[in-house]
Amino acid sequence: MSDTPATTRRSGRAGGRAARVAARAAGVPEDEKAVRPGLAGGRYRPLDDDQCRTVYETALTLLEEYGIGGPIPEFVDAVVPNGGWLDDDGRLRFPRELVEEAIGLAAKEFTWHGLDESRSIVVGGDRVHFGTAGAAVSVWEHETRRHRPSDLQDIYDVARLVDTLEHVHFHVRTLVARDMVEARDLDLNTAYALAMGTTKPIGTSFFQPEHVHEVVDMFDAILGRPGAFAEKPFCVANNTFVVPPLRYAEDAVRSMVAQVETGMPINLLSAGQAGATSPAALAGSLAQALAECLSALTCVNMMRPGHPCVMGMWPFVSDLRTGAMTGGSGEEAVLNAAAAQVANWLGLPSGVAAGMADSKVPDNQAGHEKGLTVTLAGHAGANLVYESAGMLASLLACSYEALVIDNDMLGAINRTVRGIELTPDKLSVETIGSVIHGDGHFLGQDQTLSIMQSEYIYPEVGDRLSPDDWFDAGATSVDERARIRVREVLSSHFPSHIPPEVDAAVRERFDIRLPVGELTASSRWPA
Repeated sequence: MSDTPATTRRSGRAGGRAARVAARAAGVPEDEKAVRPGLAGGRYRPLDDDQCRTVYETALTLLEEYGIGGPIPEFVDAVVPNGGWLDDDGRLRFPRELVEEAIGLAAKEFTWHGLDESRSIVVGGDRVHFGTAGAAVSVWEHETRRHRPSDLQDIYDVARLVDTLEHVHFHVRTLVARDMVEARDLDLNTAYALAMGTTKPIGTSFFQPEHVHEVVDMFDAILGRPGAFAEKPFCVANNTFVVPPLRYAEDAVRSMVAQVETGMPINLLSAGQAGATSPAALAGSLAQALAECLSALTCVNMMRPGHPCVMGMWPFVSDLRTGAMTGGSGEEAVLNAAAAQVANWLGLPSGVAAGMADSKVPDNQAGHEKGLTVTLAGHAGANLVYESAGMLASLLACSYEALVIDNDMLGAINRTVRGIELTPDKLSVETIGSVIHGDGHFLGQDQTLSIMQSEYIYPEVGDRLSPDDWFDAGATSVDERARIRVREVLSSHFPSHIPPEVDAAVRERFDIRLPVGELTASSRWPA
């Protein structure tokens, strides 16, 4: 135990707090903050270049020797005239030359627009972005400590909350609106709730191709004219186009054709589960996922060269004792990091899933599972880290509190992605000298004050108080503090980027089920 009097300790602490408050009040430009969207990743390399090539060569072998089952006519028409063929079992085969041609044609980066253009992100290269995704069927309720069925109101409320979370860079829907019985109502209203709830880049999925066209018509109406969405697409389709192993999902690939036709970027999503729908061997699971995604990339680029796509290799992992999915394991972490690395090695936009905690509640287990998987994905250079906030129960549940807690986590992880800059000023030789010959501490140094926001980030709900101060402040847990933050946001934050008259026109044309009153005052989260 320190012999320093408590009053002395607290005096120093108060001075630091006062300086931090003053520095925050001054603010810094976005491009000078300690973290921001699109920092360069790629320092973590679970595979070397020769191993990346081996995985790639294996994927090419799978596509040429086994092909993909269940191709739709549009895929056959795109591939066969360019050198592919249908075998006697009706499987579409892809020669290596054709796949390599498609990789050459494919978009290497693209802009994922936000309804607020300042929130747009550039996908590709070594840029790392963290965001949401998922198809959870339940919401973790803090008060009851139980899961309840998710609904359309949750889609909108989660979007409003994410709209305020600094370190969540894009928002793909996290929940299924279980009160929407018909697939058309689900697809249309989910897209509407997302667009109304946030100005960040958004994403969703579709059951049928006609729903894609209708949603794009709705987006054009929101933007004010036909064709506007295709010019600046702010919604990416999460398209789980394959039924592993190596067979197309008919409705999904038909929807993919519609997404190409309407100019909607596509996350080509392969989600085999190691030990169940893909090999238990992690290398085999990785090669299968790559083969599946390359098949879709080839079909898309034969239909429309350069259409924006993400290599959405999401290889999931089983607990081989039970067969259940395990989203928070070390195997999941290294496998998705390798998936990002392979896509980047090919020069293609990469997207992986991380943060899929197996814990049913936002507890210590959820924290270590999320921290492990998201950190490895970010450091491997994944352009888009999906599922990175809010998810619980191996993707079966979403938590409002977890979204807020995970926002703190993502900021900290992004800071580690940034790393340490070695410059003459930051090596601090002169600053150290001035302290040695001056006050003997660094608290009052100009350098300390100047980098408080440009070099450091601070948690919103994470606790850094001393034990005594924590008790004096109420001894709350992080989920309790997150719940307070959720209530503050959802009782007051109602994005108004879409004017009421535009919304009224949309409602006249489309069957919107979210009550108009919820756009300005929440019945679930009263002020």
